[in-house]
Amino acid sequence: MPRINVGSWADTCVEWLRHHLTWLFDFVSHVLTDMYNGIEAVLTAPHPLLLMGIFAVLAWWLRGLPAAVLTFAGFALIDSIQQWEATMQSLALVLVACIITVVVAVPLGIWAARNRAVGGALRPVLDLMQTMPAMVYLIPGILFFGIGVMPGMVATIIFSMPPAVRMTELGIRQVDGELVEAAEAFGTHPRRTLFRVQLPLALPTIMAGINQVIMLALSMVVIAGMVGAEGLGSSVYNAVSSVNVALGFEAGLAVVILAMYLDRMTGALNERVSPLGRRALAKAQAALGGLKFLYWKPATSVAMAGVVVLALVAGGLNVFGKDGAKTDGGGRPITLGYVNWDEGKATTYLWKEILEQRGFKPKAQALEAGALFTGQARGDVDVQTNAWLPTTHAEYYKKYKDKLEDLGAWYDKTSLEIAVPSYMKDIKTLDDLKGKAGEFGGKITGIEPGAGEMKILKGKVLGDYGLDGEYKVAESSTASMLTELDRAYAAKKPIAVTLWSPHWAYDKYDLTKLEDPKGSFGSGDSLHLLGRKGFAKDEPQVAKWMKNFHLDEKQLTSLENAVKSAGEGHEQDGVRTWLKKNPGLVDKFAPSANVSYVKGKDAGAAPNIGYPAWDEGIATTYLWKNVLEKRGYKPTIRNLDVGPMWTGLSSGQIDVEFDGWLPVAQKQYWDQYKDDLVDVGAWYDKTSLEIAVPSYVKGVKTLDDLREHQDEFKGKIIGIEPGTGEMKRLKSTVAPAYGLEDFQVTEAGTSSMLAELDRAYAKKEPIAVVLWSPHWAYSKYDLTKLADPQHTWGDNNQIKSLGHKSFPEKFPEFNGWLKNWKMTPDELGSLEKDIQDAGKGHENDGVEKWIADHPGIVDKMAPVK
Repeated sequence: MPRINVGSWADTCVEWLRHHLTWLFDFVSHVLTDMYNGIEAVLTAPHPLLLMGIFAVLAWWLRGLPAAVLTFAGFALIDSIQQWEATMQSLALVLVACIITVVVAVPLGIWAARNRAVGGALRPVLDLMQTMPAMVYLIPGILFFGIGVMPGMVATIIFSMPPAVRMTELGIRQVDGELVEAAEAFGTHPRRTLFRVQLPLALPTIMAGINQVIMLALSMVVIAGMVGAEGLGSSVYNAVSSVNVALGFEAGLAVVILAMYLDRMTGALNERVSPLGRRALAKAQAALGGLKFLYWKPATSVAMAGVVVLALVAGGLNVFGKDGAKTDGGGRPITLGYVNWDEGKATTYLWKEILEQRGFKPKAQALEAGALFTGQARGDVDVQTNAWLPTTHAEYYKKYKDKLEDLGAWYDKTSLEIAVPSYMKDIKTLDDLKGKAGEFGGKITGIEPGAGEMKILKGKVLGDYGLDGEYKVAESSTASMLTELDRAYAAKKPIAVTLWSPHWAYDKYDLTKLEDPKGSFGSGDSLHLLGRKGFAKDEPQVAKWMKNFHLDEKQLTSLENAVKSAGEGHEQDGVRTWLKKNPGLVDKFAPSANVSYVKGKDAGAAPNIGYPAWDEGIATTYLWKNVLEKRGYKPTIRNLDVGPMWTGLSSGQIDVEFDGWLPVAQKQYWDQYKDDLVDVGAWYDKTSLEIAVPSYVKGVKTLDDLREHQDEFKGKIIGIEPGTGEMKRLKSTVAPAYGLEDFQVTEAGTSSMLAELDRAYAKKEPIAVVLWSPHWAYSKYDLTKLADPQHTWGDNNQIKSLGHKSFPEKFPEFNGWLKNWKMTPDELGSLEKDIQDAGKGHENDGVEKWIADHPGIVDKMAPVK
């Protein structure tokens, strides 16, 4: 038989609908979402005890006192197992779906009952709707409405509608024809016949249909948890994907209690509103005898009054209990999606906690990989933390990359692999699996079928190693795979599982990563943060935080263990425990613009700080000025030439400076003034002095080469300030040792030297300049430090903080901070660069940017107990 591409036709139809009826889907989504949000807000706003009371009063009104007591006890149990909010979300979803279903289904059923042609046309459509596997509805639901509540709600409506239509049609058709004829004989209008005769008599059957709608809707709500619908479905999906018996039982128990309540209440409502039901109820109560009081039901007005009173109390408590405090994030929502893998779950809940601390309202959703990428491309998910690129998720990224933003890699590098227990001594590579399928039961235990690793394994790896017909890949979930691994490992049985690195399983079990000599799994991935298109524009601060986010292997595995130890449903508690053991990380990952700093114990003190116009002197002076001001000090800074600064330091007019190059560069000043000074400590080690030339000047690598190319440099060396130790040493020691006395050493200033270097470098002209390390010029230009084989520049210097001899006594707290202060080359270089970028007169802006990029640096430099 030739293949009939029914699936392709369906796909084409769905694509056509997506492109031409977007306005309709948006309208439906808007209406249903608003309905859901409204009902969900009503159900989740009051205290659970008050809502339990309302449910109990309704049960008392409909079924009597025992039902009220059992209702209260059942919902109290739901609250005690921490499933209250999820249950209310599921109830909201069921109510919206049922309202829409009944509004559509009952008129359709009436039409079908009164018109056989319509009934005949509807029957195959209803058969299709009712027998199609429920999960299939989720696929177009995602494409039309994205992930979350909407696809689940629409799928629920479609799946639960047929019973309501059928039972309504059946109920109308079962009304005695003679009664209808009698009504018509008396001249009754067909509409009045419908509402006064047919519907009242058909009501028990219609209510039975509505009862079925509710039950089917509730079952579908659970399935909808696979695509991010909130409520008990999400809890059940998380339990299944993580093989969590406790969570699965608790969520399932909540579903059972909710289902029983809805079933009993709708059944009792039929008895209250149907004439036939009221007669049957009266007969049943008459037969109770002495137990009749147990089933006494309050009048409708009394019951409604009780419900209204409880609702008003709940609303009042909710209003007065509102927290009106404003937060940095302004309460803006951010949706975080994740595949239920350990690193994905751990980092998602880490960012959920960080964003909550910064005043946002993040929501975390567990989804299959396909649904996650599809939902993010639609804009339903703002960020995912666990995109494995460029290999594992290549298929999804290639398809949706135009609708995504790569916020950068936070972990590098991973690997994909098949692993076996190390007690299987003769299996070290993927080639070794060949011919040993019998040992492994002919299978490799896999993870989620939508995972990129699974597609690579089945599409490439098995074929490359000739394992295609020999092994079957068992598709399950990560949790199921780990459960199988644990069971086999405990029994010392052979097992081959799909794994990846990093993973905590390698710490728990002694496993062998099977080598992949053909490179079929690829070269390894980085773990990326992906945002929906436009996310960085909408939330620039969050995007910046995420772009600078990095975890090392130790941090990641410890975070995973903390989240895993906390248990399903308590991931954020695990994150909080981890953050307590890693203080300062929230400020590092998400530096807040609204940080309040603790004042130092010497707050109000006013040290005088001097500095030369050298980059490291400018940078560190403005840095300490900023830090001291945050600690409540009132520093004054003064820019001075080197000689006057040392003189002022020795006389006490300057309290401290941070740019003392010792023991070589500024030795003459130290020897002259050291009796009046104190060496507070070195904050940078080690420096060097040198002459540098652009690397495009070939053949000049040492100071000897400079002499031989004197004409090329026009006999000139571009120097800095004449009073510096480096300039004096160049003239007194370096130049005579290498025969450079004929060179003219210009004396202007550091800025003039750098301007000359920039001009010459742009024109590719030879130039020799006086420089030192560290200096940002080595990052901006490709320069050669001329070697000094005779060591005439002397020993390397340290950069020290130097104070007047009274400094430690006048400023003991500040003195203590400086003694413990250190800077790395990267820190100093980035600080100098930020100040350069800020521009002259805006040094403090550059420092503020650098502090924001180095969270916790103020507490590190100036700790206050």
